[in-house]
Amino acid sequence: MKLTSDQKKEVKRFEKILGYSFKKRDYLFRALTHKSYANERNMSHEENNERYEFLGDAVLELAISNILIESFPQHPEGELSKIRAAVVNEAQLADVARSIHVGDFLNLGKGEEMTGGRDKPSLLSDAYEAVLGAIYIDRGFDKAKKVVGKHYYEILKNAGGNDFYKDYKTRLQEVSQSKYRTIPKYRLVKESGPDHKKTFEVNLYIGDQLFGVGTGRSKKIAEQSAAEAALEKIENV
Repeated sequence: MKLTSDQKKEVKRFEKILGYSFKKRDYLFRALTHKSYANERNMSHEENNERYEFLGDAVLELAISNILIESFPQHPEGELSKIRAAVVNEAQLADVARSIHVGDFLNLGKGEEMTGGRDKPSLLSDAYEAVLGAIYIDRGFDKAKKVVGKHYYEILKNAGGNDFYKDYKTRLQEVSQSKYRTIPKYRLVKESGPDHKKTFEVNLYIGDQLFGVGTGRSKKIAEQSAAEAALEKIENV
C-alpha cells in the first residue's frame, strides 16, 4: 500500500502520540482503516484493520498477562485472571484508545462517520488492538509489550489492591436477597460479531423487573456489567 503525502503526515502525527515509530508506516495506516472506509474504496479485505485486530487481541492479552506476572509475583492465578478481565475489556480498551486520540485518526466510511463512529467503544477498542497487531508485525512482541506497558501504566499501578476489581454479581445477589427476597436472573438476549471476537448482551431481572443491561466479550463479563448497572440503579432508588 502506497500512502499519499497527506496520509503520511497523519500517520506521523499519530506515531508521536502513540510513542512508537514504525519501520513500515503502511502497517499503521491499515490498523486505523475501518472496513467501511475500505469498502467504499473497493479495497481488499486485507487492507482494513480486522486481521490486525485479530492478532492484536492475542498480543494485548499476552502482554497484560506478562506484565501482571512480573508486577505481582505473590498473586495467585485466580486473582491475576480477575485483574486481567478488569483491564482487557471493551470499555477499558476504548478509554485507552481515547487517551491517545485513536478516534481522531480513524479512516471511516461516510456512514460510520455520520453515526459517531469516532467515539464508538467497539470501533475504538478494535482499532487499538489492530495498532498493537501492527506493532507486533512491524517489530515484534517486546516492542508491542512496551507500548502496552506505557498506555496501561496508570491503570495497572494500583491493580494489586483488593478493591481494584469488584465481583458485582456476588454483591448484587446479597443485596437482592436482603432487599427483594429473591436472587437476580440473567438472560442472554444477543450475540454479535465474528467467532473470534463475539459481543454478548445480557438482561438482568429481579423478579419480573429489568434492573440492568450489560455487554462484554464473554457471558461472564456481560453479566458482571449488568450486575454493576443493577447495583447503581438500586443505590439511586
